[in-house]
Amino acid sequence: MSDTEIITGNALTELARLKTETIDLVIADPPYNLGKNYGNNHDIQGFEEYLSFSRHWLRETHRILKPNGTLYVFMGFRFIAYLYDILERDLGMFFNNWIVWHYTQGIGKTKGFSPRHDDILMFTKSEKAKFNLDAIRVPQKYYRERNNMRGANPGDVWEFSHVHYCNENRQNHPTQKPEGLIERMILASSDAGDIVIDPFSGSGTTLRVCQQLDRHAIGIEINPDYVANTKVRLSQPFEGFDSIDPRMKRVPLDLRQAEIRAEYFENHKKWFLGHHENTLAEFEKAVVSVYGQQDKGSARQVSLFERTEQKASQQN
Repeated sequence: MSDTEIITGNALTELARLKTETIDLVIADPPYNLGKNYGNNHDIQGFEEYLSFSRHWLRETHRILKPNGTLYVFMGFRFIAYLYDILERDLGMFFNNWIVWHYTQGIGKTKGFSPRHDDILMFTKSEKAKFNLDAIRVPQKYYRERNNMRGANPGDVWEFSHVHYCNENRQNHPTQKPEGLIERMILASSDAGDIVIDPFSGSGTTLRVCQQLDRHAIGIEINPDYVANTKVRLSQPFEGFDSIDPRMKRVPLDLRQAEIRAEYFENHKKWFLGHHENTLAEFEKAVVSVYGQQDKGSARQVSLFERTEQKASQQN
């Protein structure tokens, strides 16, 4: 486990206190200025006031990032183009991706199309930013020995379910993000031991994921109730992240040779289902549906082996 710090305070004030070029990764989910109730405040400002606020915290983010650092920022449709302009033209950061987070349930509308996605901008401080592709690959539909068995690039459209209110990990926060979504960002753009900051910590998802992925995390949150809830969340036992890309449970359809299948099942769990032990039963079911009952035992043996290995490493 890594050090985790959560600061009760205003993001603009607290970011200004951090040293220049000391942060490896920033994951920011600022208020969208849509009037949501965050307990001790509502995120409603005048148009120019909100843009001024955005310029301020983005300038501080740019300052604290290391030369090879990365910023991911969630933003609603009304202001995302303005943020893009600030990051590229005002701050001179390098655009990498405009990521679409697709979810299957959302706000219902009777006039117009119901929204089913959020947007995430990915900018880097330089063209030399780190990107760990192998850490975030997804299983391919077909296994090809001459291709990369490790998996494919997940692309810029990500499917993760919302953290529904019936989920045991659901926090008392209106815009909680799924852990699997944040996991991908952290694995892609940081290494073990790196420093990750979330300037608008909210429900504490970034801190919780960093805690499990061996990153040092700093969270800033203005609402003391959310800070208290996050501290409780960080103290809870870990049984697997609360969400996963559905493709991670996909079984290649053409693993005809038994020895190759066995090797692949072992690797699949290490590559794609680390920190997702709560999905192993679903993966075993998928294996049975594709290859029959005889392969279920080998898949389960791997999961038990990994649990033993994990416990041993924690004890050491």
